[in-house]
Amino acid sequence: MLHPVILSGGSGTRLWPLSRQNQPKQFLSLIGDHSLFQETVLRASKLPDAQAPITVCADDHRFMVGEQLQAIGVRSGGILLEPVARSTAPAIAAAALHALVGDPDALLLVLPADHLIEDEAAFRDAVSAALRLGREDWLVAFGIRPDYAETGYGYILRGDGLGADGYRIERFVEKPDQATAERYLAEGTYAWNSGMFLFRARSYLDELARLAPAIHAAAQAAFASAGTDLDFLRLGHDAFAASPSDSIDYAVMEKTDRAAVVPVSCGWSDIGSWSSLWSVAERDADGNRHEGDVISVDTRDSLVRASDRRMIATLGVEDLVIVDTADATLVARKDRVQDVKIIVDRLKAAGRQEHLFHRKVYRPWGSYDSIGVGERFQVKKIVVKPGAALSLQKHQHRAEHWIVVSGVAEVTCDDKVFELRENESTYIPRGSVHRLRNRGSEPVELIEVQSGGYLGEDDIVRLEDVYGRS
Repeated sequence: MLHPVILSGGSGTRLWPLSRQNQPKQFLSLIGDHSLFQETVLRASKLPDAQAPITVCADDHRFMVGEQLQAIGVRSGGILLEPVARSTAPAIAAAALHALVGDPDALLLVLPADHLIEDEAAFRDAVSAALRLGREDWLVAFGIRPDYAETGYGYILRGDGLGADGYRIERFVEKPDQATAERYLAEGTYAWNSGMFLFRARSYLDELARLAPAIHAAAQAAFASAGTDLDFLRLGHDAFAASPSDSIDYAVMEKTDRAAVVPVSCGWSDIGSWSSLWSVAERDADGNRHEGDVISVDTRDSLVRASDRRMIATLGVEDLVIVDTADATLVARKDRVQDVKIIVDRLKAAGRQEHLFHRKVYRPWGSYDSIGVGERFQVKKIVVKPGAALSLQKHQHRAEHWIVVSGVAEVTCDDKVFELRENESTYIPRGSVHRLRNRGSEPVELIEVQSGGYLGEDDIVRLEDVYGRS
């Protein structure tokens, strides 16, 4: 059977300030109503005989994966949590081991979670061709037929034909310079390396054991020592951390003699930058992509994305990217957006938080939005989902005032448990053991005012948590 494997470990730094470590690009709705992750899952679920998708993701994103699957009504085939990032080769190995538990002849369709495919019919045809090769124990890569000389992708040179379905892979090549990319385009035997693959789980593991035995051994040990946590499978930390960090390309595909490529033209993009998003998005007669409350005058070939908090106006500009969020705004020339990661690196070096979190932060129980910060105080809007509860906790450095705006909140404060309704409030002293719970069928919204000498998120001592957080 065909088991889609969704790799959801990327951080999407080149789409800052919208993409952040806590909510990277695969979980954002960049084009259409669904996130890139949801679009990938839905696309895979439409394939004939496709089983429930296996997702490999970081621990911080586990609840986001679960909620986004639930939102589109797709059953999970397993959510595997990587304790540390070790690139794609060990992640795929863990997914292969998981698939083999219930299907000794499992075929894996490996898909990055953050790619766009516009022509799903062409994609399905390519998967059908790859399936025929995969059943003959070929390890198949999907090569995108290039329609321009791109220097931002790796390439695959095809070799001898394998019937009507594909070709042997002659070699993989790194990202070329402009002249080399133009030559590749002219020769017509090169394809962009999409990062999508199809093969038998057992064939991949056998080649991994032969060509990268340390990765194979680490993945086996991590899977054998995995533990269940709610709906998630936590791979063994020490074993997985011991794995070399290597991609499937370097560890297996470039070395095996069973590598094949299926060329495909399917409107593919890895949405690797704001300029690539502009290029695939619907644009107006002046070449502009506007999102949100935007007024543009004499503006051309630009992407302008306004937040829901303010209007953006442009006048007499062209080839710009302007992206506004609640706490950061990016203005860049379209030909420089590949360098946005330099800004992210500077934020990290300065010890700032804007690369990690949006002002609005999502949690498994709901969300909070820091709507005001000053010396020794912070104001948050908190939303608790129906049936959800924050951890039983205490703070060493701050006190809190809670004012309910809507809904009915159940409050635990030391030895007291009581309800707060709309326009009612309470005080949580520093050091008090407390919890906020929503037992109703509607969200609870409240305003929290924190006061004290230190207001960081790490001033939380969790005593009990239904989500398994420490």
